[in-house]
Amino acid sequence: MDYSKSGNAKDGKSSPKPKRGEMKGAPKTQAQDKSALLARMKAAAQAKADK
Repeated sequence: MDYSKSGNAKDGKSSPKPKRGEMKGAPKTQAQDKSALLARMKAAAQAKADK
């Protein structure tokens, strides 16, 4: 008998796991200040240009 064509049951798919930051009781992530980020990026670009 050819068991390969017998139509076995398919495995159930696992549910997606939650991300660590979204878990209950996890420390809250703080959004960084965009102006501080922009200042750091400009300083890095200026330092690279000065080389």
